[in-house]
Amino acid sequence: MGVEVRTESITKSFGSQRIWQDVSLTLPPGEVSALLGPSGTGKSVFLKSLIGLLRPERGSIYIDGTDITTCSNKELYEIRKLFGVLFQDGALFGSMNLYDNVAFPLREHTKKSESDIKKIVMEKLELTGLLGAEGKLPGEISGGMRKRAGLARALVLDPQIILVDEPDSGLDPVRTTYLSQLLIDINAQIDATILIVTHNINLARIVPDNIGMLFRRQLVMFGPREVLLTSEEPVVKQFLNGRMQGPIGMSEEKDEAQMAREQAMFDSGHSDGGAEEVEGIIPQMKAQPGMPVRQAVFRRRERVRQVLHTLPPAAQEAIRESLESNGDADTQVIPAYQGTYDTTVRQNLTNG
Repeated sequence: MGVEVRTESITKSFGSQRIWQDVSLTLPPGEVSALLGPSGTGKSVFLKSLIGLLRPERGSIYIDGTDITTCSNKELYEIRKLFGVLFQDGALFGSMNLYDNVAFPLREHTKKSESDIKKIVMEKLELTGLLGAEGKLPGEISGGMRKRAGLARALVLDPQIILVDEPDSGLDPVRTTYLSQLLIDINAQIDATILIVTHNINLARIVPDNIGMLFRRQLVMFGPREVLLTSEEPVVKQFLNGRMQGPIGMSEEKDEAQMAREQAMFDSGHSDGGAEEVEGIIPQMKAQPGMPVRQAVFRRRERVRQVLHTLPPAAQEAIRESLESNGDADTQVIPAYQGTYDTTVRQNLTNG
């Protein structure tokens, strides 16, 4: 099972520029979480801080109980073995074929034989739909294949924590859905703690168990998907519906005069062209048939029930309806995604 990742009041700056401050959150072990926010809010900086590539000026980051901001380099090296990271561009070595790219961490960090390495590499390539492409160079394949090769490499050391930076970057919506389904399936199989950094609204609505929102150098909210999807917090509601109306502007936060003008336009019936607002809580993507039932769902729902009484009445009603209607649905696939990621389709993705 994945391990807990916890930050306590961490602050990060580059020179005089404050990126974010006093960020405290806990990624529940074995669950899929997403960190959202407009472009430039420091989401990728946060991800890099979790693995010690960047160090905050203040605060603590606990990985399975160890504070990586104060531990020794040797301890940090061992802790990093808990992680698998999928960077935006896959971060593949251009001179290596896909097989050698995926095998690289095993050769670098283990003493496994080449026969054992081959078994593991081919297993991960099959998992990500890349069998038959192992001899190709990164420059010879599509962006979607590079992304999946990066994920295969991130999985070869059987990580307990998987960090995914902008999985939709460079991908069309269909292949973003395939990759999202793959992350859900992986969580079902190995119960890893997964953090997805994204600004993709659709992904945020249907994939994670927990959602966090960065804005104006602060963590606005972090919690179970049911709580965020019913939130009346202006920034969260605006972002999850892709609306112009709200605190988020083109380059930064809006002033009061601009917000008043936009509210007047909205009150007069003018549409701001955002995503269609969904009544109730949109169903979460399920693991495909044949996969183990995702235990994360039951853990998350138990936490939601514990805080339900603290939420506004409208949110309570929507969440109760969602919990009741989906109570036994976790062994099923959402109809819209049924068959989305069966083996046949996965093999057809080899060229995409």
